[in-house]
Amino acid sequence: MKVTLNRVNDNFHFELKNERGHIVNVDSRPEFGGNDMGPSPMELILMGVAGCSAIDMISILKKQRQEITSFKAEVDGERVQVGEAKPFKDIHVVFHLEGEIIPEKAARAAQLSFEKYCSVSKTLEPTATVHYKVVLNGIPLTHEGGTSNL
Repeated sequence: MKVTLNRVNDNFHFELKNERGHIVNVDSRPEFGGNDMGPSPMELILMGVAGCSAIDMISILKKQRQEITSFKAEVDGERVQVGEAKPFKDIHVVFHLEGEIIPEKAARAAQLSFEKYCSVSKTLEPTATVHYKVVLNGIPLTHEGGTSNL
């Protein structure tokens, strides 16, 4: 797996491209000297958590023949000062699913994603705890969990 980065302007706007030619713009907010032409690298991490777990969950639920009519996720990250850096300490993910889905299967799909399959959250485990909750057809499920940091 490989990506390339090219600087677009004199500030912090970059264009990143993967080996298949997909492009993502990255920038910093104006208060940090950027032009806000794309998400920040830290926002990309949260997007990666959302995308990775969504792929896992939808794959698991499809294999179980669950009918998903809507799938959304909200991801919030809490950062902590460590020297000059501010890594994530806690990440909170809330999944909003709609459709003909058995509640236990939705909860189990989230659990399997974070405990077994999601490479992004597994990569973050040494420094951040990922907490997750599933809301099915507007009803929060009782299952709430998190992967512990090592």
